[in-house]
Amino acid sequence: MPDPSIREQLHREVLRSDDSYGLLPEFVSQVHEALEAGDEDSVRDMVAPLHYADIADLIETLGSEDRALFVRATKASFNAEILPELDDAVRAEVIEELGYEDFAACLREVESDDAVYLVGQLEDDEERDAVLAKLPPELRAVIEQALALPEYCAGRLMQRELVAVPSYWTVGETIDYLRSGARLPDEFYQIFIVDPRHRPVGYVRLSSLLRTRRPVRLSQIMDLKAAEIPITMDQEEVAFLFRQQNLLSAPVVDASGRLVGRITVDDVVDVIDEEAEDDLFRLAGLSEGDLFSDVVDTVKSRITWLLVNLGTAVLASLVIGVFESTLQALVALAVLMPIVASMGGNAGTQTLTIAVRALATKELTAANAGRIVGKELVIGLINGLMFAVLTGAVSWVWFGNVMIGVVIGAAMVINMIAAALAGIAIPLVLDRLKVDPAVSSGVFLTTVTDVVGFFAFLGLAALFIL
Repeated sequence: MPDPSIREQLHREVLRSDDSYGLLPEFVSQVHEALEAGDEDSVRDMVAPLHYADIADLIETLGSEDRALFVRATKASFNAEILPELDDAVRAEVIEELGYEDFAACLREVESDDAVYLVGQLEDDEERDAVLAKLPPELRAVIEQALALPEYCAGRLMQRELVAVPSYWTVGETIDYLRSGARLPDEFYQIFIVDPRHRPVGYVRLSSLLRTRRPVRLSQIMDLKAAEIPITMDQEEVAFLFRQQNLLSAPVVDASGRLVGRITVDDVVDVIDEEAEDDLFRLAGLSEGDLFSDVVDTVKSRITWLLVNLGTAVLASLVIGVFESTLQALVALAVLMPIVASMGGNAGTQTLTIAVRALATKELTAANAGRIVGKELVIGLINGLMFAVLTGAVSWVWFGNVMIGVVIGAAMVINMIAAALAGIAIPLVLDRLKVDPAVSSGVFLTTVTDVVGFFAFLGLAALFIL
């Protein structure tokens, strides 16, 4: 193995030098060529200096055939930490290539929360049972208990590895315990203080422990009990709590208040990223990312909302059909009509994005909803008036008809106000109905802005021009 300085140099050479932290295309090509040539030794040497997250990126960049060859070449030294970093579809390919025995070995190497996550991602029950059967009884029991809990709850997220000691211990006793070779987490920032019933009563930061003399009791330096996380709390609530209180870690308790695990900030960062990604996909009508899925699965995941969008488009077309004679009488209306709907859709999407995010971060609540709705209506009115003047003037000059400018300006104001109202009201209503606002808000918003925009523009034209 190369010494650390050489490893660092190799690591820099395979990564971009412009601080964007990504693998160089030339490096990926070299790995591909080595795999095609069957030169497994070169493959292992090339990836040896890489961080496991970079290796995960490399595996995702490779094609399916190269992935299989890569796993075979590195199986003997495969880093288990790679698996949680992979896309679901790619991970399934890697696990299939590893086999149950090696996958179970990987589960023994990762932290308990990652082991729970990886087993939970196995969709086939028989496959899951086969993997669990190859695990030590203790680890299998931990995973089975976690999988019995609701998905996306704190119990699925927490690590079982933690440090908990009684409050009557001294600083010296605690330090000696930490040095005694007891089973400790690889990394920890706090020591949890528990009562005789193993319920958390406070915590001591490692920095405080190391600065305090040995005879001092932990009860004298501990911070009082902070936020406790129920084992069934939704992971979004967990992320909100960490963000609100700037936590590094927090204890997880069961229904009786006993300490059963801890959640650390690195896991919460993953949750925040996952929830933001989920909202982004849902706003686009996708259930999940499909970059690495095959064509058939991708089509299936996208077709449902495309059908819904087709239905809403038909509804907008029916509104246009009502004014068929109006369009035939004045072709200019057909030219200008999309402008009103498009501007309303874009303005509504801006409001919608802010509203969905604010609901997720609990910044938009029942207490301030009225004020926010009023603010968005004023913004819609101001934007509508500004663009009414602009589009009205352009339309007047373009077609030489002042009434066309007046009509499109009035329709612009109406639709911008409707878009602002829909953009804030639709997420609020869906949230009140316990429906994820990110799931279908965009479809409803598009329907509102199209229908109102077309109806306002063509209706005003029918009244005042023809």
